[in-house]
Amino acid sequence: MQKTLISIHLWLAAFFFPIAVMFASTGALYTISIKGSYEETTRSVQLTQPLSPELSVLTGVVERALDEAGVEHPSGAASIKKAGGSFELEWTGVRRDVVLKPSTDPLSATLVIKETTPWRHLVQLHKAKGSDIAKGISVLWGIGLVLILLSGLLMAWNVPTYRRKALTAGGLGLVTFVAYLLVG
Repeated sequence: MQKTLISIHLWLAAFFFPIAVMFASTGALYTISIKGSYEETTRSVQLTQPLSPELSVLTGVVERALDEAGVEHPSGAASIKKAGGSFELEWTGVRRDVVLKPSTDPLSATLVIKETTPWRHLVQLHKAKGSDIAKGISVLWGIGLVLILLSGLLMAWNVPTYRRKALTAGGLGLVTFVAYLLVG
């Protein structure tokens, strides 16, 4: 049993190590406001009628403008945001975000294309803005992390000298988690 646990632990830990480093570093640095940046370009979009705050209409305008410019659509979801007394479409993704804003001319709009820098790209992956494949890998990573932790705990539990240490660490971890929830 112990050999099996060691093998599971080893394989999962080694396999997921690069993803673990990415998630840990992007999460920790994002928490202290190191989020990466964008390289922005702005385009004017001519309209046949004034913009209305309807998601399908706005995404259609953005899709046509991006297709004309030869720019791939963002991989994430689009949403309408309030902007002062107006609105704008925000469509996020792992490689780029786009924002469509009405302008003073009702038959013109401003399209902002924000290309992610390499660090922001990793942050966007962490935030599940990537493809379905990337999201699937992230789900597998989450499951893998739980299995790594469980196999490590089971290995400790099976060795009497480590059992007490595991119980002490687990108790301290639980107290810390409760404090985290209460203070958070």
